[in-house]
Amino acid sequence: MNQKEKIWGLVILIIVFLGYFIPYAFLRDVTKWYGSFLIWSILAIIVIIANYYLAKNWGEEE
Repeated sequence: MNQKEKIWGLVILIIVFLGYFIPYAFLRDVTKWYGSFLIWSILAIIVIIANYYLAKNWGEEE
């Protein structure tokens, strides 16, 4: 595992942490389900983009 993969792995872990932290900390007073759902959808799209950039040149590096 090279440095680039470690950085992207850390970015994904931070995004997963934010997926738990943001709804319970900042959206606590939002009683509708779509508050958390919007955050989770945005974070999911960010993780998909991060995985794309991580796997884009998967077999070419080493």
